Amino acid sequence: MNLMTNPDALTVDPITLQVIRGSFETIAEEMGHVLYRMSFSSIIRESQDLGAGLFDANFNTLCESESTPMHIGSIPGYLRGIAETLEDEEWYDGDVVVHNHPYHGSSHTPDLDIVVPVFYQGRLVGFAGNTAHHVDIGAATPGLIIDVPDVYAEGMLFAGTKLYRKGEPNNAMWNYIRRNSRAAQQLVADIEAQVASARLGAKRFVELLDKYGETTVFAAANQLMDYAERMTRARISEIPDGDYTAEGWLDDDGRNRDRQLKVKVTVRVRGDEVEVDLTGSADQTPTAYNVPFEGSTKVAAYAGFRKLLLDAATSDVRVPSNEGSFRPIKVTAPLGSIFNPRAPASAEARFTQCNRMIDLIIRALAPVMPEKVIAGSSASISFAAYSGVRPSGDYWVFLEVNEGAYGGRPRSDGPDSIDNLMANTRNNPLEDLAMHIPMICDRYELRDDLPPGAGEYRGGIGVVKAQRVLTQAFITHESERHTDAPWGIFGGQDGTVGRCTITNPNRPGEVRDMPSKFSGLAVQPDDVMTYYSPNGGGYGNPLNRPPVKVLEDVLDGFCTVDRAREVYGVVVDLVTETVDMAATEKRRAAMQKTN
Repeated sequence: MNLMTNPDALTVDPITLQVIRGSFETIAEEMGHVLYRMSFSSIIRESQDLGAGLFDANFNTLCESESTPMHIGSIPGYLRGIAETLEDEEWYDGDVVVHNHPYHGSSHTPDLDIVVPVFYQGRLVGFAGNTAHHVDIGAATPGLIIDVPDVYAEGMLFAGTKLYRKGEPNNAMWNYIRRNSRAAQQLVADIEAQVASARLGAKRFVELLDKYGETTVFAAANQLMDYAERMTRARISEIPDGDYTAEGWLDDDGRNRDRQLKVKVTVRVRGDEVEVDLTGSADQTPTAYNVPFEGSTKVAAYAGFRKLLLDAATSDVRVPSNEGSFRPIKVTAPLGSIFNPRAPASAEARFTQCNRMIDLIIRALAPVMPEKVIAGSSASISFAAYSGVRPSGDYWVFLEVNEGAYGGRPRSDGPDSIDNLMANTRNNPLEDLAMHIPMICDRYELRDDLPPGAGEYRGGIGVVKAQRVLTQAFITHESERHTDAPWGIFGGQDGTVGRCTITNPNRPGEVRDMPSKFSGLAVQPDDVMTYYSPNGGGYGNPLNRPPVKVLEDVLDGFCTVDRAREVYGVVVDLVTETVDMAATEKRRAAMQKTN
């Protein structure tokens, strides 16, 4: 048997295995760092809305950067889509491909995927790839899009398109890109950063093969994938067999305001395998509020179970992020539903549905995993696009992701003001905003108008951010959970729904309440969009919360004295900033009898 052509026949020793694992992970991190450090738009440079990694010739994920799960987890779907649509139907050394077609595996159209083939000794052995969210790809509205009739209104569609062929640039395609974006300079510069990142990944991959040999490297990759699969199956097998169901409601589709959209999740556990079945969820919408199945729906399910079963902070061993952890998970969504739309339905605004799906997976499994789950999170996203035209006639476009909050946890409060469940993008510095965009942030702090869900461990507190435009502008905003509050669990109370308003300091007292999502809203100078993200639900009986914790929340302004008494049964003396323990014990005893 020739080991050089059959890496499965080789068992790599543990030390070499861990060295190669570390090399994979370092390469992915370096690719991510190059991408965000070279990019020009703040959504990539500051928010790091990106993903990068290496893949074998069968499109298996070998490693991934520590970035947004939705990005890196989607690249195998992109690769399968590229295989269906590739120019020349063949890869050559020096090729660079761009791809973003939602009906050929992509996550959604603004996430451009750049892929470079990895050739070793004249043979195609794998790929280096990355994705990043771009400021504007020429859609019907700048930056983001919701209320459009079909996928063709989402902007430029690329399917297996070569930007470089055998190392030579496709100048016609580069010119096409420049002439079809409102933010062409940023778009082209960011794509060039992606190309540099992917080429670096390919170079490092070849260096790794040179150092340890092709057979050893791929044998190690296969062992690491098998290990991740075994660990995932072991964790799944700890869940009792059964069908577990949860459902919730999305506010609307961005056009039909009086029509909520159902999300139903059934988790079927059988031995060491699990199925996420979305049958019963809403039919696909006439707007862009649909989810590409291959590039987003499946990826969200994979991410959800990795969070539940393989969390690095709570697991006794660290399991590598690779294809193996996906293998025991099946995802089902009927064709024609919101999670598996029929072409050519638009499917750009797909993130909040994925977050809610994960939230409901957690809720469904709560009865059998009480020490692993959390209460309801904001499980949404506030993704806003601000844009306008400069006196020169050029567009300015700014994309912003706002934080949410987690639900209470088995041993601690839900984290405040943080991206959650399906993302880990960073906030954009306010100084950067003022330097480059005609906008000013008037307010940015923890939400204080309504409390988080009460519990032994309270829900996290969301963010409130007020952004003022200094010129005439347009705003598109994708968010959720204005009607369906994050759920409390095991006696914890529900959290607080989100809110969005438009005001203007020149018109005091005039408040325009906005729906959770809207497209291309024309605003005037000094108009302010204020977003209040949902607060998380509580975990456990509020009467079990340590009185000192309640006191701390009162002193921090997160809980009123009246709420402390009525909900937590804690009597706070603001003058002395202490808890009246005798009165508290009496109050709690009376509340326990009533309950």
